[in-house]
Amino acid sequence: MAIPGVIRRHGIITAVAIVVVLPLLIFVLCVTIMLHVSYSTGTRAGYLQKISEKGWICKTWEGELQQSAMPGAAPEKFIFSTRSDSIANMLMKLNGQHVMLTYEQHKHVPTACFGETEYYIVGAQVVGGS
Repeated sequence: MAIPGVIRRHGIITAVAIVVVLPLLIFVLCVTIMLHVSYSTGTRAGYLQKISEKGWICKTWEGELQQSAMPGAAPEKFIFSTRSDSIANMLMKLNGQHVMLTYEQHKHVPTACFGETEYYIVGAQVVGGS
């Protein structure tokens, strides 16, 4: 024979689990997928103009690459993020040089704690002899 108070208590615990825990688990799963499965990958070449650590609580590395299609044309800026301190240190050493950056694009990352852009640098190398 079931006791009514026990059934009521289990119903409340189940409701809280469904309303609070289930959406939280779905959110964590979605963020994990967004950060580990890239939408696109590629490279960009240009002059590394800036790399800096930003943020009050969530510190992220943000940078700019100045790209020019032709000499004399207006340059285009490629704004990027990186989550890796070792990549950020490499980029700081390459600042001002002509470089090729390898990136992964992660769309719809829900918070700036992972980076302010959707382009995450995963590698860098100097172009030519500069």
